[in-house]
Amino acid sequence: MLLSRGAKGVPAPAPVDFATLTLPPTPNTCLLTPGTAPGIGHLHRDPYPVTPDQAFAAIRAVGAAQPRCFPLAEYPGRRQAQWVARTRLMNYPDIIVAEVAPAGAGTGLWLYSRSLIGRSDFGVNRARVMTWLAAFEDRLRQG
Repeated sequence: MLLSRGAKGVPAPAPVDFATLTLPPTPNTCLLTPGTAPGIGHLHRDPYPVTPDQAFAAIRAVGAAQPRCFPLAEYPGRRQAQWVARTRLMNYPDIIVAEVAPAGAGTGLWLYSRSLIGRSDFGVNRARVMTWLAAFEDRLRQG
């Protein structure tokens, strides 16, 4: 995995089922969920007043614009996409999963960033989720 580039060398992913997701005990993940969704998220945001298709297009654009971030898998029927982000110095791969779905009176965003290697991430996954969230909200504001 470390000698690979882009998404190469990362095992083929299955879709993430956020309703049954169990977070690992290690401190190297961050999960954002809609405030209306039951579950185990570290961060929560209210649903957005846009359609799921608008939200999916916005989060896919966010992923495409990130540095050292490469498409890994996409499940359009679920409105879920996955990416591999590589660290600049050591080329460690992290996985980012985004899904949008109707939630409450709008569209909810699930955003999950996790390290594949190591126990601690020094806050990288949380910072990534916050960066992607800000970019997502900017894209929604821009229309």
